[in-house]
Amino acid sequence: MATLIQPRVLKGFRDFMPDAEIRRSILIQKLTNAFRSYGFVPIDTPVLEYSEILLRKSNGETEKQVFRFQDNGKRDVALRFDLTVPFARFVAEHKDALYFPFKRYHISKVWRGEKPQAGRYREFVQCDFDTVGPDTAAADFEILSLMKHALSAIGVNDVTIKMSHRGVFNAFLTKLQLTDKSEDILRIVDKLAKIGEKEVKDQLNLITQSEEKSSQILTYIAGSNSFESTLDLMANMAGAEYDSENQPANEAAIAVQRLQEIRDMMIASGIADSYILDPSITRGLDYYTGVVYETFLNQLPSIGSVCSGGRYDNLAGLYMKEKIPGVGSSIGLDRLIAGLEQLGLAKTKGSFLDVEIYNLNKKLAAHYQGIASKLRTKGINVEVFTDNKNMKQQFKLTTAKSVPWGILIEFADSEKNVMTLRNLQTREQFESITIEEVAKIILDAKKG
Repeated sequence: MATLIQPRVLKGFRDFMPDAEIRRSILIQKLTNAFRSYGFVPIDTPVLEYSEILLRKSNGETEKQVFRFQDNGKRDVALRFDLTVPFARFVAEHKDALYFPFKRYHISKVWRGEKPQAGRYREFVQCDFDTVGPDTAAADFEILSLMKHALSAIGVNDVTIKMSHRGVFNAFLTKLQLTDKSEDILRIVDKLAKIGEKEVKDQLNLITQSEEKSSQILTYIAGSNSFESTLDLMANMAGAEYDSENQPANEAAIAVQRLQEIRDMMIASGIADSYILDPSITRGLDYYTGVVYETFLNQLPSIGSVCSGGRYDNLAGLYMKEKIPGVGSSIGLDRLIAGLEQLGLAKTKGSFLDVEIYNLNKKLAAHYQGIASKLRTKGINVEVFTDNKNMKQQFKLTTAKSVPWGILIEFADSEKNVMTLRNLQTREQFESITIEEVAKIILDAKKG
């Protein structure tokens, strides 16, 4: 007898049972509706890309996490680790067929070989939404606004969105004469929440070889107690300059002005209270060049950012001579769901069914199927119980699937064609009613 293979999945990978996959698909549909409400359209890209496409602009930390191998054709390929880099390649390859501003959303799996932990997996779903074309405060604001709108659409309202600007930070590092060490500094600052201020300072001392400069960096990333005072601190430390008409006179001032314009739009839209200016938000990935942001669950900040992104004006330039600005964000859906589960906010549903037709009489099999077919034409999700189990077992199985309604037909009356409809939560019954009456009751209940 052949040795049986033990069924198992790789570490950091998961199977999804129906209730979990249904929960995820419902959230994805709500997110999709939110993206569409802002005029975004869907795209898709291959899960495998040439390694040089994915890794040209990445840092060493990213390369360590990529699933990379040589395929049967001896090509160096890798699984995508996010949806942003493939999108940059997509824009460069299909530029002539696109219209600008081009606003896309992409919901799909990505892979990273990082250490599995609570809310972090090696295979997970990202929900990305990006705008390419305009380099404007309006485009930046729209992404930030959509972040809040999309999370609210799935019932996640108690969040804080922290934002900053890489341009201001870069100007600050230039003033400190640390431009050549910017990537290392950004990487360390990005770990502040994980390793703490003392460890960050120790590592900054090693990089800068100057306790004074390290202290200035810590002062910068600490910010102040309000959006306005933090923006003033960033402007002063980065050396923002203005002309006689108070217009930006250098790169630092231009970046500061962008943050102020975004802030004005937030106030006008009535959503400013959900956003905090936090200079420690730098985003570790190399391709960000402008505004950057991360989103945290206020009741569970330890799980990390559930929605993050920023402006990446130079990314598409790796694949084309023309520079096309871009800004976007990504929702880590699996991490978000893990957070909702910990908070007891993840709703469980065993199926998409509205009603189950119970099998009370084997001789009525054709009749049951006819009733089901008619109800489906009315927009009702119906299942006929196809096994020959007793009534108690049938009720038990439909309860496990959270089916709200049940239809009971024990004897077919060809003249009246009536049935009993039972509410499986309240046990209320509607007896001797027609299929039209059944449909109305169920559809009215779905409308709420």
